[in-house]
Amino acid sequence: MDPAALQNLTPDQKSAIMQQAQVQANQQIMQVMVQNMTQTCFAKCAGTSGDRLDTKEQSCLASCQDRYLDVRKAVQDSLKERTAYNLNRP
Repeated sequence: MDPAALQNLTPDQKSAIMQQAQVQANQQIMQVMVQNMTQTCFAKCAGTSGDRLDTKEQSCLASCQDRYLDVRKAVQDSLKERTAYNLNRP
């Protein structure tokens, strides 16, 4: 958006744009985390038993994904707090 057009927006419109941008940034962060989880966990856990996952690999993948999901939740909670803080700032 053109900087001159931004000056013509109401405070509510500016806030809505900022909130939308924050949501999009948060979605990108989460998408990157899922991609990293998939790549990291698969590289760490899979590939030693041929074309199928054995019990050990399945367990490793489950544990790895659980750790990533725990981190994802912590990051998501932090992003929500940051978004709420930014929306309530004067």
